[in-house]
Amino acid sequence: MEATGAEDKEEWSEIVVEEWRGSSSTKLSRTATITASPSLSIRRSGSRFTLVWRPILEAFVPEGFPSSVTPDYVPFQIWDSLQGLSTYIRTMLSTQALLSAIGVGEKSATVIGATFQWFLRDLTGMLGGILFTFYQGSNLDSNAKMWRLVADLMNDLGMLMDLLSPLFPSAFVFIVCLGSLSRSFTGVASGATRAALTQHFALQNNAADISAKEGSQETAATMIGMALGMLLARILMGHSLAIWLSFLSLTMFHMYANYKAVRCLSLTTLNCERSSILLLHFVETGQVLSPEQVSVMEHVLPLWTTSWGSKNVKFLHTRVRLGVRVSSLNLMEMVGLLRSARSQYRKAKYLLFEQKGIINIVMHKDSTASDVLKAFINALVMANILNKVKSAHSESQLWMDKHYEDFVLKLQSSRWKAERLLSHSVIWRANWICGSMEEKTD
Repeated sequence: MEATGAEDKEEWSEIVVEEWRGSSSTKLSRTATITASPSLSIRRSGSRFTLVWRPILEAFVPEGFPSSVTPDYVPFQIWDSLQGLSTYIRTMLSTQALLSAIGVGEKSATVIGATFQWFLRDLTGMLGGILFTFYQGSNLDSNAKMWRLVADLMNDLGMLMDLLSPLFPSAFVFIVCLGSLSRSFTGVASGATRAALTQHFALQNNAADISAKEGSQETAATMIGMALGMLLARILMGHSLAIWLSFLSLTMFHMYANYKAVRCLSLTTLNCERSSILLLHFVETGQVLSPEQVSVMEHVLPLWTTSWGSKNVKFLHTRVRLGVRVSSLNLMEMVGLLRSARSQYRKAKYLLFEQKGIINIVMHKDSTASDVLKAFINALVMANILNKVKSAHSESQLWMDKHYEDFVLKLQSSRWKAERLLSHSVIWRANWICGSMEEKTD
């Protein structure tokens, strides 16, 4: 027994245990070393400062950061936090003006009157949010950058309405209802685009963690913004000109920060505009652009704003209509569509036909997400060569047969998600049965 005890003691004296911290095998850091020679001792690695700030940092960034998120996560969150900070500072100024307009602090104001005005304001916002979701809900995913900017612009307009409300007492209810309607668009668009961006940032199926940590960042920005806003409102109380100058300055910074935030994003999903940019470059060079290159080229503002500045700019994807309703066609268009179904698209899951320079797409009732992407690329090719060749249908089909598979493979190798096209929902579809004597379209 004594010999065994001596052997155990000798083996024990040679053991060294190291403690490592990290969520990935490639991102580990040693935090402590435990030795048993000559006595049990623990030597901790890292400074005390590191041990203190690391848990604080982990409350605001996803687990495994930075390897668990995309490279554009950090710059986007920095600009997004700055724009949020300016928003909450301005909120204090606009809320102060709104409450004074309702009559807070005035002896002549009644509780029922203020309650009714607040009720109308909230009711208008709720109805506006439902209507906006109905008309634009399916389009928010495909144009996340643009709607992110539009959402914050509508929020700015809503705050402006609140600040204007005390200046027009007779139109107070109308003005605050307009402001509430504007902010309702913000709530829907901002929430939907945030969900799309969270999925983009998640590299390790950690969308829930990213969303939770984004909430912590927003809460911190809210608290700081509210504190600064209360301080600013207290200092500027009774100085209308200074309030307006501060509000407009913060609004300009808010718009700039939002623009910089969306410009940081390099989305890897295919929407209509990104598909158009990628295809045109591939046709010219045979190569596929990276998401970072396309992010610089795509528009984050509505296209009509660009059209004002450059009348000669042509956007290929605007010449394509996806999911056309067959019963909306006239007799000549229907005849052309039936001929296309028999001659060009007998086995395809879509039909293409040209109408006044616009390429219309009719999707088959059994078409899949990959079929929608293929149909849209085919329509882009056809639109690109429409006025250059005699038979755009035949030439575009030849291009698709020769280059489409290679195009998709190069998209995937360049980190693009080429499984589907992000577009509005295709709710109108058709079925065609091509025989030797007749064509049938439902």
